[in-house]
Amino acid sequence: MWTIKGQRGKDLCDRQLPVSRRDVLRVGGSGMLGLSLGSMLQLQAASANSPLAQGGPGWGKAKSIILVYLQGGPSHIDLWDPKENVPDKVRSEFKSIDTVLPGVKVTEILPNLARILDKTTLIRSMSYTPNGLFNHTAAIYQMMTGYTTDKVSPSGQLEPPSPKDFPNFGSNIIRMRPTEVPMLPFVMLPRPLQESNVVGKGGTAGFLGKAFDPYTLYPDGDDMDMAKMERIKIDDLKLRPEVYASRLERRAKLRDQINALMPEIDKAVASTSLNEYYDRALNLVVSGRARDAFMIEQEARDTRDRYGRNTFGQSCLLARRLVEAGTRVVEVIWPKVANSDNHSWDHHNGLTNRMKNQSGPMLDQGLAALIGDLDERGLLAETLVVAVGEFGRSPQKGVSTSGNGNSADGRDHWPYCYTALVAGAGIQRGVVYGKSDKTASAPLENPVHPGEILASIYHSFGIDPETIVYNHLNQPRELVKAQAVNSLFA
Repeated sequence: MWTIKGQRGKDLCDRQLPVSRRDVLRVGGSGMLGLSLGSMLQLQAASANSPLAQGGPGWGKAKSIILVYLQGGPSHIDLWDPKENVPDKVRSEFKSIDTVLPGVKVTEILPNLARILDKTTLIRSMSYTPNGLFNHTAAIYQMMTGYTTDKVSPSGQLEPPSPKDFPNFGSNIIRMRPTEVPMLPFVMLPRPLQESNVVGKGGTAGFLGKAFDPYTLYPDGDDMDMAKMERIKIDDLKLRPEVYASRLERRAKLRDQINALMPEIDKAVASTSLNEYYDRALNLVVSGRARDAFMIEQEARDTRDRYGRNTFGQSCLLARRLVEAGTRVVEVIWPKVANSDNHSWDHHNGLTNRMKNQSGPMLDQGLAALIGDLDERGLLAETLVVAVGEFGRSPQKGVSTSGNGNSADGRDHWPYCYTALVAGAGIQRGVVYGKSDKTASAPLENPVHPGEILASIYHSFGIDPETIVYNHLNQPRELVKAQAVNSLFA
């Protein structure tokens, strides 16, 4: 048995990793055909321009991704997947409304998104069976890394972030697809991933090293401060007034001259790639590209109003500015800690008021503006947008599924069935993928695991999801143990 799919890894940073473990295993049984590993690589090179080299629909279409991470787990029944003719304990308090797609309804909470669904694919069959993943932190870690953690307490809490963690998918992407311009490759805003006192789990580069960590933009102010994006600080991207760009560049040249006269020191630090990191930082600061992208006040007043004058809306606007300037990965984390009140998606109680007057309108306005604005600017064709949480909410109100208390106007955690929205970078337009059952309790058609969403993201960047990386113990690990959902792509 042998399979040739083209030179899938020709652009990888790690030249020793052009072939996935699966391909090597397939070639292993092909000796009887006279096909050696060397022959396979030669055939891959010859077929690099063939249709197979493209890896199928959507392969390599994305230049950037904006993940709108709905941390806390929004209720799919009360947003994307309303059900009629169901018991009162299941039925949403919100009315269903028509969308631009014939026969497809959402709730009245999403009037703006209802008008732009023809630019998206709605996945109504997200699903996984929890194994210690019924609470936020463990489920977030799975969604962000593609792996489950070994240590989960009964409450679902994890240890703090560790250099041994699996990398956030964004770290893998920027390692394998470096930016082509002097720009921050990976930005996370406006707050860290968090549940209780566990902050940042699943949001770092883990065993890849800090060089691939995201640039974190967490403006001052608490989660109820809706004006915090007006106080963005980017001091580390600015030149001090007394240091001009030309002066800084002269310093760099002087450094190069000194290094040329110190071969022994160069040899000693060669493995750390100090020059490469210095040059990257120098180019970033001197170019001003990143600094300018963060100047959200340059946007027209109407544009800022379109996204919503709140933390989430302005974060989405900044995400558009960042990808426009060349950032590869932007993760917009919902601006309220997972297990909390007010506009958190963790609606164990007070769901009707909180969703109608707080979280719902912010999501609807900000996400609809982001997708529409990207499309109008011609950026959606090469920008993948993914909006998803770590799970949905229970079909029945007032029932405990995770050990939490729930009021009659609250829903508990529910990983068995929920909804995600994807758009751009080759994703089909105007499609509802998958189908939930009568009460949105389980998928009836085409279940999609969170790992398959990550695999589809890698696929969109032209990266084989099963590409091997090496952890802190030098053990081989796949990026994610899943396959892309090719049907999502046009």
